[in-house]
Amino acid sequence: MTDHILIECPEAHPGVMVIRLNRPEKKNAITAAMYRKMVGGLTQAAADEAIRAVAFLGTEGCFSAGNDMADFLSYAMSGSSEPPAAVDFLKALATFGKPLVSGVDGLAIGIGTTLHLHCDLTVSSARSLFRTPFVDLALVPEAASSLLAPAVMGQQRAFALLAAGEGFSGEEARAAGLIWKVVDPQEVEAETLALAARLAAKPAGALKIARDLVRPNPAAVLARIDAEMVHFAAQLKSAEARAAFEAFLKR
Repeated sequence: MTDHILIECPEAHPGVMVIRLNRPEKKNAITAAMYRKMVGGLTQAAADEAIRAVAFLGTEGCFSAGNDMADFLSYAMSGSSEPPAAVDFLKALATFGKPLVSGVDGLAIGIGTTLHLHCDLTVSSARSLFRTPFVDLALVPEAASSLLAPAVMGQQRAFALLAAGEGFSGEEARAAGLIWKVVDPQEVEAETLALAARLAAKPAGALKIARDLVRPNPAAVLARIDAEMVHFAAQLKSAEARAAFEAFLKR
């Protein structure tokens, strides 16, 4: 259901759009419909000059458990040649031209972690857990994380995160450069929205130039998303991935 994604422009923070993952009963696991709703929000924000920053938030104690496994297993068994809905969302993130901020409290798994590599500033609580169990599910990194994470974190930390599936606490993620700031859990949302509002209030032209200069080349990011997805799609339909998903769903 699309109300699992809430899109708001709070009056208290002019110029800011909030995209909130709102499926707490499933730890904010993301379905195809949720990806499509987020793409719609980013498209709206890109076209509206009044929106000058976007903030991603989850719910208390959980940003996102990543892709909905039942949803992904259904896709894998469908035999579809179309890319997963997540791909459109990742490309929308990679090409979005305005500041992106995010606030994380609690679980940030899979794309719940890699999403933040596309954000300009991320606030987290110390109790957060950043983890990408791609290989454990017989999958491979996505979201251009294989390009972005080594540049941000260095090769060994990136390998620990993306291949070994090691978890990072909020403080470990900050030390690795994955996020910007750690605050108390009850402060995550307020601090994230305050950051977004400060960015929205800056001279938009100068901020865009500065942002473009410090971010990686979008063409290279899009090319890596496509390259990763060739492997991801093949693995998603593999026998070992199907077995891993079915084992996960039986837990």
